[in-house]
Amino acid sequence: MIGSGAEHEDRAEEVGRLLAERGATVVTGGLGEVMAAAARGAKSAGGTTIGILPGEVRRDANPWIDHVVVTGIGHARNLAVVASGDSVIAVGGRHGTLAEIGFALTLAVPVVVLEPGWEIEGTWRAQTPAEAVEFALANARPHTRVT
Repeated sequence: MIGSGAEHEDRAEEVGRLLAERGATVVTGGLGEVMAAAARGAKSAGGTTIGILPGEVRRDANPWIDHVVVTGIGHARNLAVVASGDSVIAVGGRHGTLAEIGFALTLAVPVVVLEPGWEIEGTWRAQTPAEAVEFALANARPHTRVT
């Protein structure tokens, strides 16, 4: 789940909860606002969360992150966030979210934008958190197992 903006936290928390209820692991950038809200929602439903941080300090992760990945690569970590998911839900956001959407589309990771949000060719639109989660799960890239 990608995005930012304190004004979008309620919807992000619902997205996180709905994903966890469906058995999905929630991957975010691990910091505050939308990222923290999605992780909080996932944890409220007993889910698992992964936070991929831009810096090198684990304690910078929000308290709802189960598995912290420190990168030390700043905004470049946006590529790791979207590459780690089977689909992407964008909630709110600024330029970093726009970059993440671009990376996801380049990697052929399905992207759904929860309204209101960026209008970008190749993304799908959802009116509600439930609709966004349904789309993301129905269109997720298949897992590839290496043995």
